[in-house]
Amino acid sequence: MTGHSKKLSAEQIKTLRQEQFLNVVSLEEAKSRIQEAFVALSPKVSYKPLHQVRERVLAEDIYSSIDVPGFDRSRVDGFALRVEDIFSAHPQNPLCLSLLPEIITPGKTPEYEVTKGTATAIATGGMIPRGANAVVMVEQTDLREDPAGDPQLLVYQSANVGQFISSSGSDMSNGELILRQGQLLTSREIGMLAAIGLSKVPVWEKPVVAVFSTGDELVAPGNPLPPGQIYDSNAAILGSAAEEAGAEVLYLGIAVDTREAIKEKLNQALDKADIVLLSGGTSKGAGDIAYHCVALLKDPGIIFHGVALKPGKPLCVAVSGHKLVAILPGFPTSAIFTFHEFIAPLLRRMSFRPEDSKNEISAKLAITQNSDRGRTEYVMVSLIRNSLEDYIAYPIAKGSGSVTSFSQADGFFSIPALTEQLTAGTEVQVQIIGQHLHMPDLVIIGSHCTGLDYLVSQESLSGMLVKTFSIGSMGGVQAAQKEECDIAGIHLIDPKTGQYNTHCVTPDLTLIKGYGRLQGIVFRKDATFLKDAKTPSEFLEVIKTHSLLMINRNAGSGTRVVIDAFLNNFKPEGYLHTTRSHNAVAAAVQQKRADWGVTIETVAKSYGLGFIALRPEEYDFLIPKSRLHRPAVQKFLQLLHTPTIRSHLKAMGFSIIE
Repeated sequence: MTGHSKKLSAEQIKTLRQEQFLNVVSLEEAKSRIQEAFVALSPKVSYKPLHQVRERVLAEDIYSSIDVPGFDRSRVDGFALRVEDIFSAHPQNPLCLSLLPEIITPGKTPEYEVTKGTATAIATGGMIPRGANAVVMVEQTDLREDPAGDPQLLVYQSANVGQFISSSGSDMSNGELILRQGQLLTSREIGMLAAIGLSKVPVWEKPVVAVFSTGDELVAPGNPLPPGQIYDSNAAILGSAAEEAGAEVLYLGIAVDTREAIKEKLNQALDKADIVLLSGGTSKGAGDIAYHCVALLKDPGIIFHGVALKPGKPLCVAVSGHKLVAILPGFPTSAIFTFHEFIAPLLRRMSFRPEDSKNEISAKLAITQNSDRGRTEYVMVSLIRNSLEDYIAYPIAKGSGSVTSFSQADGFFSIPALTEQLTAGTEVQVQIIGQHLHMPDLVIIGSHCTGLDYLVSQESLSGMLVKTFSIGSMGGVQAAQKEECDIAGIHLIDPKTGQYNTHCVTPDLTLIKGYGRLQGIVFRKDATFLKDAKTPSEFLEVIKTHSLLMINRNAGSGTRVVIDAFLNNFKPEGYLHTTRSHNAVAAAVQQKRADWGVTIETVAKSYGLGFIALRPEEYDFLIPKSRLHRPAVQKFLQLLHTPTIRSHLKAMGFSIIE
């Protein structure tokens, strides 16, 4: 886009001039400043109904005021009797007892005393009658009638005193300390409180966190999304994370980029909350003014603005009295990471919750990772295991603007501030996110395909946990060779034979035929320059004579091989701009961020784009023979050959290879 006569105004140029960060500090210094400046008010004790205390912290020691159980009760279905009467009973010599005329069920008070030579039928939980000192199970008895027709009990097994009897107070006794102050209440503890008849429970009041987002580009979920705008995901992410850390959350919505709107939200938040979280407005660039509003706070005000940390450098934290205000970065991954690093520990302390335990494991880095010198960088990773059961860490390279990076990561590792590169194979210490690491049943690495997305969704429906990494066909082949994946999705042509994928087979790898698809050039149907281009060669002439911007695919992908063959060493404008999926290419063209790209026909149709076929190809699955018989792999192959699945793939636009 060239030839514009309109110029930026002096005011716009002034806005674009980025101020420098006030005081970029180290991670350790930032945490130290928060600890010194922020002293939260002591929480209050509140008595909450029993059904409202889950995930709250107990504020007082709890003593039982009753015995639980409050009476001797049976632990099995059987017969209450006296041990003395069946001392010599065994299968070859059953002893006979008279049955009393009642059946003791839970909640019923026994009417008859068990005396010498008698027994009473009793259900699990029934009160032990007077005189009985043991219970025998139904399975160890039989019934018969005496000559008068009265029932008698045959007992085939002797018993010990107290057998299958829970004594009064054996669970909890009157006056016993059952829960200590500071206990996090879950369903288990709530059951204990209910068992002693407690209806109101003393718990600490939760710290209140107010959350609002800033930015003219934000739209609340549920509303129509105009061009150039995005849904506000940060408020939902941060609010949920604050609740997980023990807070009560006050959602205040979105403030537009005016000082008046942000001041109003900020004052409302400070009036009601202990901690205020804003996202956006911290980089001090164009349109970011939240910082200037927070800069007006005193006592002491801003304690730092900028941390030598990636992601999260533009974090701004202020303290005003007993309130803390944090402006988190606008990008979702940066926002949630800085929340967990700086805010979550505060909330856990304020709500008397235990600190998160640091669960770390050693893993080998799958690919070389570069880093900016001068600040600590945290890298999100997804973990898999190779054939030697070593953990392999694959970096999730979606950037701080990604909503999914944190949710898809198993953990993260740090690159020290003075380190510029960690090579593939380097051992790193990965801090696990959450309490448990769930390893996948199936790992698929290689080229992205919407057909594969469909197959994975069906595999997941069967209860399998599946991880996919779209790093290109060559990356998939390498992962299969190193036995770091169960399946590699590939579409690589052998330049010598013109055949797809067969040249990747080795004695340790087997190739399973998948399906056919059509690669081609995509463009907007209203593009005037392209309306007369009907063939690849005609299209190539058009892009050579006009300034048309392309969106490329990542090096190592099968589609990149197709693109480079089509261009034949010509590198048009946009050649260096790459993305990792077919959908991303189509979206860039549809949204006019690029004029053309190469993707598969099924994706082109779903985005309503024009399409010029380049080459039919085969998308197949390369599998290490050592993993071929794993249940998840067999399930995948079964799905691949299921008639209904193949029919759906065909309906999506893929050709079925018989």
